[in-house]
Amino acid sequence: MLDDPDLLRFTRIPEPVPPGFARAWLERYEEGRHAGNREAFAVVDEAGEFLGIAMAPGIDHETATAELGYVVAPAARGRGVASEALRQLTEWAFGQLRMIRLELLISVDNPASQKVAERCGYIREGVLRSSFVKPGRREDTEIWSRLATDP
Repeated sequence: MLDDPDLLRFTRIPEPVPPGFARAWLERYEEGRHAGNREAFAVVDEAGEFLGIAMAPGIDHETATAELGYVVAPAARGRGVASEALRQLTEWAFGQLRMIRLELLISVDNPASQKVAERCGYIREGVLRSSFVKPGRREDTEIWSRLATDP
């Protein structure tokens, strides 16, 4: 997936991807799992085929707020994988973590991810101007949220 232009375009993964990035990413999430401030899950189908990842890159137990995210492998796109991953991740964050507020940060240029957020009951709150930074570019990011009290 690290060769996928859309993944690189719409995520915080550095460009170019540095050597050893995948291993370092996994180690950071493993440390975060133990600290209780980060989590990641593989998204797989019934046959065990890898479809993507669902993650909570930021979990704040004090404020009961978590940022969530999802990435779907190119071959699995267009099959509802992202929506199902976000539905399950949302249920996990509200249920197991007892979060009150969940947030998604989505590029203003990523309508597919915006549709996933909307399908899963998230509300677009606004635009964080020039908040996404990668070498050579700054972009606007939409913030979407869902509260535990939302229907």
